[in-house]
Amino acid sequence: MKTTPFTFLLILFLTSCSQRTMERKYSLERVGPARVVQLYADGFEQLSANEKIFTYYVSRAALASRDIAIDQHHRFALEIRDLLEGIITHSQGVDPVVYEQILTYTKLFWINNGPYDNITSKKFVLDCSEAEFRTAVERAAANGAAFESDAETLDNKLNKLGPFLFDPSVEPMMTNKTPNEDWIKGSGVNFYGEDLTQKEVERFVQSGNQRNDLNSKLVKARGRVLEMVWRAGGKGIDPGMYASDLEATISYLEQAIPYASGPYQQETLRKLIKYFRTGDLEDFRQYNIHWVGDTSTIDLIHGFIEVYLDPMGLKAEFESSLYWLDQQLSKSIRDIGADAQYFEDQMPWEDKYKKQGIKPLAASFVNIVLSSGGTGPVSPIGINLPNEQMVRERYGSKSVVLNNVIDAANKSGGEVLLNEFAYDAEEKDLHLKYGTLADNMLTALHEVLGHASGKTMVAGDPAAYLPGYYSTLEEGRADLVALWHIWDDKLIELGAIPNKDVARQMYDAYIRNALLLQLRRIPHGDQIEEDHMKNRQMVALYIVKNSDAVNIEKRDGKTYVKVVDYEKMKRMVGELLTEVMRIKAEGDLAASKKLIDTYGLKIDTAVRDEVLERIKHLDVASYNGYVMPDYEPVRDPSGVIVDVKVSYPMDLMKQMLAYSQFTKHAKQEARTQLALQ
Repeated sequence: MKTTPFTFLLILFLTSCSQRTMERKYSLERVGPARVVQLYADGFEQLSANEKIFTYYVSRAALASRDIAIDQHHRFALEIRDLLEGIITHSQGVDPVVYEQILTYTKLFWINNGPYDNITSKKFVLDCSEAEFRTAVERAAANGAAFESDAETLDNKLNKLGPFLFDPSVEPMMTNKTPNEDWIKGSGVNFYGEDLTQKEVERFVQSGNQRNDLNSKLVKARGRVLEMVWRAGGKGIDPGMYASDLEATISYLEQAIPYASGPYQQETLRKLIKYFRTGDLEDFRQYNIHWVGDTSTIDLIHGFIEVYLDPMGLKAEFESSLYWLDQQLSKSIRDIGADAQYFEDQMPWEDKYKKQGIKPLAASFVNIVLSSGGTGPVSPIGINLPNEQMVRERYGSKSVVLNNVIDAANKSGGEVLLNEFAYDAEEKDLHLKYGTLADNMLTALHEVLGHASGKTMVAGDPAAYLPGYYSTLEEGRADLVALWHIWDDKLIELGAIPNKDVARQMYDAYIRNALLLQLRRIPHGDQIEEDHMKNRQMVALYIVKNSDAVNIEKRDGKTYVKVVDYEKMKRMVGELLTEVMRIKAEGDLAASKKLIDTYGLKIDTAVRDEVLERIKHLDVASYNGYVMPDYEPVRDPSGVIVDVKVSYPMDLMKQMLAYSQFTKHAKQEARTQLALQ
């Protein structure tokens, strides 16, 4: 049978449906708002021995640097994890009720890489009392837990951490972008010194003294703002922050080089290693330019990448994702990427913002080997990089859709939300027929065409002109591009979709998710902090407030939403997309603030409370945390790795404790090497 892109996606959808009845386990447990899900690496066994050994070493590099992201989430995060894991591993004699309360908090900490919820940005607090926690720590110490002291007594450490762990009002938000508040003072994220203010940060940035905006921390010393760069150093370069973590990562990347797919990928790793040593953003730029041209089957994203956590939208969270290409499934979005110039020409914005001479865009369906830091355990479903506008415009970008993450999410979540919130039976039927395909197309068009599109008029990166608002604006722009192009007959011609019912399903699902379903992720307060959620509400509310394309009605005390005029909604999508592109292209901060604060910032708490009430009886999680596959090297009698076996731990606690032990060992070896240099 000849397999068109659409046919293959349809096969994937039907296979996903049929496998729901199989015995393979995806959903492992619920922990508060999160579901713990096992991720599977189907097809890993079919990789060559060299490819598997390469992935093994790069996966070790990913784990060696995972503590960087944890430390970025809060200045106390690593100290807190040390106490928590000490209790978990030395729990004999700890009150069982208190132990379970601490274990629940610890699992949320592991899933979110720190003490804040990734989605809401709100802090978790322990359910036990401060006195009970102190007793548990002391019991663990008596049982042999070796807590890291840093010349600080355990008693002093507990006194220092107590207010943060137990008082909800102490640093309650990881990232706070409330208008007219001090975003730096109001955010717990560890990118800025405690005594800095937003005005001081803005003055420093505007002064031109900031050289490493992505991979640095700003602190104040003797009344001056200083930039502390994250780098390994070595070879004549002084070590910076996280030197031992980055040195450990470099060690594993160097071991991976002989197993790379060829000289080009070997050079990709060497350029990444150089950047980790110098911390110089020009080295990062050269790495990204080279990486865009790397077409190896096994690929990686590794470094200081996304700026969502920083309230100023400047500092990047450390992340690492390693994946391999699904050649057959990728054909669908490659065909779209090959016609990127056609789709750019169809954009609704002014011609002066349209790119010309666009090269075919690299886009793929991939399967994750392992992700850590900013991409794990909570994972995106699609990625488009690099972020720097100049590199995108001159050299292109790569877009990937994470196939096995989407698959695990679908198979662990079921269809309970659809049954509760779908407007009518017709909408349910449309979802069951095209839901997976529409979701995949939204992700693919968002990543392949959305982020790579458009031309800016400002000098340099437009993010610098839109501090605190750029990420929301750009994610909204990419969504709008997908919503605009899904109606294009070209997609049917390419075989990416069979008919316009896929477009109708995409519109229905987008409105339902933005106005109802995502509200379950904001159980407290009236404000959205996470950029992807904020952009979705901005798009949906703009359409609702400025047209009659969407009907909102109450039936039996329940709110339902329905697109009643798809053509009108498409016109509104085009209108908003045109304005969002103009704002980005011109760096119009005032217009960005007005648009996002008006439509994307505040939620209707009455509807939110209704949504929470409706899902009380449903087993619905706000987000997933993934247990990654484990990889074990197979060695010959001389100790050389000749193969790698994959297994599935099915246990979050087991994996997280193993990761911590590995990271600790890797960093200690790196410190020894640094001392010898």
